[in-house]
Amino acid sequence: MRIVSFSILSSLLAINTNTAHAFSTVPKRYTTTTTTTTTQLKSEPTSAEASSTSNSKFEWNRNNAKPSDNWELDCYSRPVIIDGKKLWEVLITDSSGSFRMCEALPSNRVNSRELRRVVENAIEEAERKPSTIRFFRGAMFNMINIALSEVDVIAKPSRATYSLAQWLEEREREIYPKMEGYRTSMAGIDPSGSSFLDIRTPVKLPDALRGEKYAFVSLPLAEFKEGGGVTEDNIGVGRLCPVDNDLPGDAFVQGIVLMTPRANALASWLGGTEVASLKCDLRRRTLVMEADISTQYLMAKLNDEQRSEGKVFEQGKEQLRGLHFVCVQKDEDDDEPAGFWLLREMKGM
Repeated sequence: MRIVSFSILSSLLAINTNTAHAFSTVPKRYTTTTTTTTTQLKSEPTSAEASSTSNSKFEWNRNNAKPSDNWELDCYSRPVIIDGKKLWEVLITDSSGSFRMCEALPSNRVNSRELRRVVENAIEEAERKPSTIRFFRGAMFNMINIALSEVDVIAKPSRATYSLAQWLEEREREIYPKMEGYRTSMAGIDPSGSSFLDIRTPVKLPDALRGEKYAFVSLPLAEFKEGGGVTEDNIGVGRLCPVDNDLPGDAFVQGIVLMTPRANALASWLGGTEVASLKCDLRRRTLVMEADISTQYLMAKLNDEQRSEGKVFEQGKEQLRGLHFVCVQKDEDDDEPAGFWLLREMKGM
């Protein structure tokens, strides 16, 4: 894959207007753009899957993806009733989506012991053993945490479970509706997720971690695909979420650059918070970071001009199924970012 320095990539970054905000002034190296890409998106087809009511089903070596030691797990009921009882499933994958494992659990055996058994079986079968297992459901926190406490992994409550969420979306769209006993009213990733009734209050960032400048920017989607310039080798302490293959290559991914002399400290802190997404709350006029399972951090307040940029940011996310990024660097002349995260805001998470 082609590797380029971030200094070259930064020349591709496009500011949505000609101002940077809240912290200070415009980064001089960013260029102006007035183009917003709008594209009709199609759902990515999935391979045929059988009804998940038997033993574990493994799918290895998917899409020639490189196996990762960062795994993602879900244990929850599905929108299917079988013999008068909810279907419960354990889904396990890794951050690259190189494998998928699904096992149905009888409703009277949904407990930490059974879950630990399923996880241990998956580890035994896997080509690469996990060092970390992430899970996003707050409702299942205690059971999952207990199950993983006796497995040699680090358990991380996190909504940065993008491969898992992608798989759940596929199953909600392609698998469960075809199963006998499917209930539309029960469908959805997480009924405890955020909604228009969200009453959470964002926590203010510690002063020592606040940036001096920030700017709304964008990068070509092609830079995140195979052969593009953004790779695991030049993103500092960040992470890259999977990119759907059917997204239009000429689209632009919206993002936010945070600039501060304390870039390394801020990037390390962001890495430890399990940053999941950024959003502009246009009603409350705030820029908010979503982290771990349910925490929100207030990044900045938006004036009228910033709110307009935030609207473009949110529209860009909507057009690319929630895809966006955040970059942390010292200043506009930094050759490499201290941290770069390609994120995806998942509905209901």
